Amino acid sequence: MSRAALLVLADGRFPAGGHAHSGGAEAAVKAGRVTDAPTLERFCRGRLHTSGLVAAALAAAAVLGADPGELDAAADARTPSPALRAAARRLGRQLLRAARATWPSAELDALARRFPKGAHQPVVLGLAARAAGLTPEDAAHCAVYESVSGPATATVRLLSLDPFDATGVLARLAPELDRVADTAVEAARRVADAGVDALPAASAPLLEVGAEWHAGWPVRLFAS
Repeated sequence: MSRAALLVLADGRFPAGGHAHSGGAEAAVKAGRVTDAPTLERFCRGRLHTSGLVAAALAAAAVLGADPGELDAAADARTPSPALRAAARRLGRQLLRAARATWPSAELDALARRFPKGAHQPVVLGLAARAAGLTPEDAAHCAVYESVSGPATATVRLLSLDPFDATGVLARLAPELDRVADTAVEAARRVADAGVDALPAASAPLLEVGAEWHAGWPVRLFAS
């Protein structure tokens, strides 16, 4: 295992397409729910403990060798919003392209053949981490970090928020990221015996509603 590979995978400059997505922050800003650093922190905390937890568990389960098709179906079942499902598959398709170029793998090639229109991003993330020689814990940490870093970065652009304040939000959330990642890995380890129903299904209704509202905007800064 190369821990440096985790830095490559989690780096915002890794060409996985995440820069074009706000993680629901654009809709939250428009609705007035995110206006400054404290409200951004609340938004990110909610996202971490819902969609972040789910994504981390899916990614960790993929590293552990769970069937990608079953994981993808589980991700679909945990994503009620058609707009969010479409965004997750677009991100998965882009991440898969980048991962196959970076860590060539028969498993990644097989995933591309099985899901030509893209698998859910957390599933791809887990298989990319597996191809890079990373652990379930690594994949879970990458997923939870993405769940909050995307909205934080987007809010700097959307609100002209001070980047130092946005980074401070991420730093204050760091202990919670660790705990959520640990919870996700514990759930992922149960999949071998209990199936994908062992994975968390934490819901975030406002993210789902906001995604559908956002998808209908004629002008958007971010894709989702």
